[in-house]
Amino acid sequence: MKQAIAGYHNDDQDDWVAELTCGHFQHVRHNPPWSERPWVELQVGRDAMLGFELECKKCDRGEPKDAAS
Repeated sequence: MKQAIAGYHNDDQDDWVAELTCGHFQHVRHNPPWSERPWVELQVGRDAMLGFELECKKCDRGEPKDAAS
């Protein structure tokens, strides 16, 4: 199920995590060649992606919302 990016935070390893409108969190890493997301490296890129929809597998599985850490 697609869900929009509402914000971001860093995890314990300083990787970026998207906060989705459904209440789930999803890592958004730029780690070529496995994941190509150069937009995540700069604030302007992250801001431009607010509202962009990502596939939320946690919604598909019916998992509860993630807790803010």
